[in-house]
Amino acid sequence: MTADFVRLAASSDIAEGQSRGFDPRPARLDRSANNRSGGDSDVMFVVRHQGQLYGWLNSCPHIPGSPMAWRKDAYLNASGSHVCCHAHGALFEPDTGLCVQGPCQGGHLTAVPGLYEEAGEIRLRIRAAVAG
Repeated sequence: MTADFVRLAASSDIAEGQSRGFDPRPARLDRSANNRSGGDSDVMFVVRHQGQLYGWLNSCPHIPGSPMAWRKDAYLNASGSHVCCHAHGALFEPDTGLCVQGPCQGGHLTAVPGLYEEAGEIRLRIRAAVAG
């Protein structure tokens, strides 16, 4: 049986008010951690807000598939109070994903289910596979 989760990062890697992008597909996870030049290869990002972790797809609801960050891990506005789509200027609540300003106001980011923290790690649940 294989693990039922993918380790994204150490818990300490995302401090309060910070974000970080990931591509959790197994073949890409190591490369994602080492590629710090651009955020467009990350399919999701994680934000720590008020002590909780929130995972979102790296896709602006204004133009689906459009990456949110202007550089690796730059998913928040300058004050760190909101998730920001740097291409469209949209601002989103970090805990609900609700767009509060911009061209998709009232829309939502797409949540990534299965994100949790355990044993000092940020993990993403995957389906457990049984070796045949």
